[in-house]
Amino acid sequence: IRRQRQMCIRDRHKPAQLYLASKSPRRRELLTQWGLNFEVLLNPFDDVSEEPLANEEPIDYVTRVAAEKALSVDSYIQTAGMTRLPVLASDTIVELDGEILRKPADKVDAFKTLKKLSGKTHRVISSVAVIDKNRKLLQDTSISQVQFRELSADEIQEYIATEEPMDKAGAYAIQGGAAKFVQSFNGSYSGIVGLPKLVTFSLLQNCGITLLG
Repeated sequence: IRRQRQMCIRDRHKPAQLYLASKSPRRRELLTQWGLNFEVLLNPFDDVSEEPLANEEPIDYVTRVAAEKALSVDSYIQTAGMTRLPVLASDTIVELDGEILRKPADKVDAFKTLKKLSGKTHRVISSVAVIDKNRKLLQDTSISQVQFRELSADEIQEYIATEEPMDKAGAYAIQGGAAKFVQSFNGSYSGIVGLPKLVTFSLLQNCGITLLG
C-alpha cells in the first residue's frame, strides 16, 4: 500500500522535527502556530480500530487509541526504513455522562448530539502519545469541562447547515461557529480544539523539541 505523506514546513531552512500521525487539519494548524516543522503520515494508522472495547471507560478508550496510532506509525517508519524522528499522535473525544459522543454519521445524528449537549456540562478528553527516537512511548491526557447554554432547535439546525459539525467529535468546534454555544469552559482550550498545548509541550521537550508558541 502506498503511504501518503505531507510536509508541513514553517521554516524551509530546517528539516522536519517529527512525524504527525493525524489527519486532523486542526492539529496541523496548532503545531504550525507553535513553530514546528513536521511531516504528516496520512494513513499508516488506518487499521487502528476506533470502536470502543466492551465496558471500556472513555478515558481508557482515548488513551488506547492515541497510543495505537503512534505505535502503528512507528512500526511503519521502522519497516520503511525512514529517518528516525519522534512520532506524535493524539485522540480527542467528547464525553457526556459516560457516553462517548463521536463524529456524527449524518445531520440527524448531529442534531441529536447537539441536543444532548444543550444546557449541560460535558468533558473533552484529549490524549497525546509521543514515541521518542529510542522508541519509548510517552503519553499524557488532558481533561477539560465545557458548559453549553440552552440551544433552540433553530440554532442547532442553522449550525448544522454550515456543515461544520460533520467531522467533529461531539458535532461542534469551539474555535468555530459553536463558540456562541459555550457558556463557560475549564481546562485547555487547545485541548478542546484537539491538541492540548501544555501536554504537547511537555512531551516534546522530553524528546529535545522546543515549541515557540
